[in-house]
Amino acid sequence: MIDHAMVRVKDLKRSRTFYTAALAPLGYRPAHEFPGAIGFASGEKADFWVAQDTPVTTSAHVAFTSLDRKAVDAFHAAALKAGGKDNGAPGIRADYSPNYYAAFVYDPDGNNIETVCHEPQK
Repeated sequence: MIDHAMVRVKDLKRSRTFYTAALAPLGYRPAHEFPGAIGFASGEKADFWVAQDTPVTTSAHVAFTSLDRKAVDAFHAAALKAGGKDNGAPGIRADYSPNYYAAFVYDPDGNNIETVCHEPQK
């Protein structure tokens, strides 16, 4: 089981703005802050961290689980509005599985951030 993941970013303020907006539809919020680092959590424990450091992470792929397809759509829209770049609009990825509904966005440093719902359409 993975405890947490972290990406190194060039501009912590810009990344905080991006991730706060993009992850809000998934129930995430900034939960812990230290000089140069922010931990995002959907519960009490931060499991996704961004830290201003070098070398900057530029090609990671991080996927967040969504409980429903509406949150996938909202993630994609919020991430684009917050400065992300589209890397795959919300939709079914049948080559992954029949119910793999996902969206992909590049963060400000070029990391591929995904959210996926595995539940069938309701």
